[in-house]
Amino acid sequence: METFTSGEPAVVITRVAQRHWHALEDDRVAGRAEASTRPDGRVFLSIDAWHRSVFDQLADAMLADLTGPLHTIVDEADAELVAGWERAGFTTRRREWEYFVPTDTGTVLPPPGATIVPRGSASEGPLRELDRVIRAEVEAAVGWQEMPAEVLPHPPGDTVVDSALHAAAAEGDSYVGLVRVVQVTRLPRIGLIAVRADRRRRGIARALLAEVLGSLHAAGIPTASAEVNEANPAATALFESVGARRASSNLELVRHG
Repeated sequence: METFTSGEPAVVITRVAQRHWHALEDDRVAGRAEASTRPDGRVFLSIDAWHRSVFDQLADAMLADLTGPLHTIVDEADAELVAGWERAGFTTRRREWEYFVPTDTGTVLPPPGATIVPRGSASEGPLRELDRVIRAEVEAAVGWQEMPAEVLPHPPGDTVVDSALHAAAAEGDSYVGLVRVVQVTRLPRIGLIAVRADRRRRGIARALLAEVLGSLHAAGIPTASAEVNEANPAATALFESVGARRASSNLELVRHG
């Protein structure tokens, strides 16, 4: 959480690289700022500074050098940091809840005609094909910018960087649903769960979630994490149905122009 100290140190803002800025106080770094471009093309900003005035000067320098729209992600509980970005003209675009998800949820059978391919056993070809279908469906509906930020896709257009991270739901020779679990520092993270539009509301997502949670529980991991867009009631209902609890919330802020 950002806590700004009092005082207004005299600093010089220097653009040290294409997407990096430093605030220098007597040749010492008093703050840093960075702009990064996500795979979907959105530009996200971050600032690390101890003083409110240094934060504001770094923000002004970035905004003078960059064209909008510009985004940032902030812990909603960090009121000072939220206020800093608001002073720079940013407004809330959306809220994402972070959930803690218990892994001991029991077995859930898939609907008739569907089978669950365990995590690490999914075939790369059908998985990539399903990924392209789901991305097209999301883009045609709410737009991929409404999804959590993805890792760099490879090859272009795919987000399946490592098929071993995924479990899948199969019908015949095709996959109709997938879930990705990424091992991060604190907790395994359920990074994406998606089902083809024509196969929804049949219990496939619930069976996929139960599969990956069960595998984590068998490995001795009691809790996973997940981020859910507040505007996605289906995802909220899915995670809360397995006893997930809200732990915190992040705001995506945006500045246009």
